[in-house]
Amino acid sequence: MSKTVELAEKLSKLDYSHMYNSDFYWTWDKTDDELASVFAVADALRDLRERNKSTKIFDSGLGISIFRDNSTRTRFSFASACNLLGLEVQDLDEKKSQIAHGETVRETANMVSFMADVIGIRDDMFIGEGHKYQKTFMDAVTKGHNDGILEQKPTLVNLQCDVDHPTQCMADMASIIHYFGGVENLRGKKVAMTWAYSPSYGKPLSVPQGVIGLFTRFGMDVVLAHPEGYDVMSDVEDIAGKNAAASGGSFAKVNSMEEAFENADIVYPKSWAPFAAMEKRTRLYQAGDKDGIDALEKELLANNAKYKNWSCTEEMMARTRGGKALYMHCLPADITGLSCREGEVDNSVFDRYIDPLYKEASFKPYIIAAMIFLAKVKDPAAALRTLDASAGPRIAF
Repeated sequence: MSKTVELAEKLSKLDYSHMYNSDFYWTWDKTDDELASVFAVADALRDLRERNKSTKIFDSGLGISIFRDNSTRTRFSFASACNLLGLEVQDLDEKKSQIAHGETVRETANMVSFMADVIGIRDDMFIGEGHKYQKTFMDAVTKGHNDGILEQKPTLVNLQCDVDHPTQCMADMASIIHYFGGVENLRGKKVAMTWAYSPSYGKPLSVPQGVIGLFTRFGMDVVLAHPEGYDVMSDVEDIAGKNAAASGGSFAKVNSMEEAFENADIVYPKSWAPFAAMEKRTRLYQAGDKDGIDALEKELLANNAKYKNWSCTEEMMARTRGGKALYMHCLPADITGLSCREGEVDNSVFDRYIDPLYKEASFKPYIIAAMIFLAKVKDPAAALRTLDASAGPRIAF
């Protein structure tokens, strides 16, 4: 029995029926079975591709990507995922579209969706705006489908918003599951999700929020660490606490990187901007207050500089369990002595973990493909069995 067939058998025992024709906004919107289904399909698609079997389930169709912030890994992961399943990809460049001439979100959504099966949107820079934009866009295409304008309703994959980064955090978790040899081995593992110093400002909060919102569902002991004032959204902290209580793990907050790293099995040092500052920046941009934005940037950079000791150094890693915790990062990292003078992580630490970091990133295309697969295929388990039995080779010669 192939690995794909084994995963299809596992999938058939899970309840993922509500994922069909659904959107993927936040991980905490999904049940445990639905998350397990994403991991199972992702692994199956990877197994099929590694065995040179075609995984195309679409003969035609479009995947539309809308990146309202810069991206490398997620942009190419989305394109790879769509291509893996047989979809063409078209990026909507808002500067080259009629949006610049006043086209509304409702109009744009319907105009790009006539033959689209999936819409991937990244809108992460402004608190209160990213998720709202994604919801407004999808409400428009849903109405377009209901009114008979669109033949099908495209599904949304949240490629990062102001609240969550589900494709990143699901890829992170897939990497962890494989690293520790199975989800059953995660219970009791300590995770340090910590703020780290960066010489830049305004990094989104969605990665740390996504991590605490997801990792607490696996019975792990998750610690969120940051200097005073670098808070994330309280609503997400509440979700993390409830998840930990339900899974038998724990969730704690500390203001010490050393305390968070002590006996940790996994460390995730990552810079982010304070929630209150991001709220203020959103208001300044909405008001077109350039002077105010410049002043805020100077203030935040000066505040960051007070905490240069919040860095993933060799000394900090020595505090972890056996000095060998798994170092994780969503990339790109601010690497001390390489990409910047002082940053999130020492070059020696980063270089030692380069292989697991790249492997961590390699899960994202399959996670995105699995999200699309579960939303567009009515019987995913049967579809995987069919692909395993009859799919032609991906490379024929």
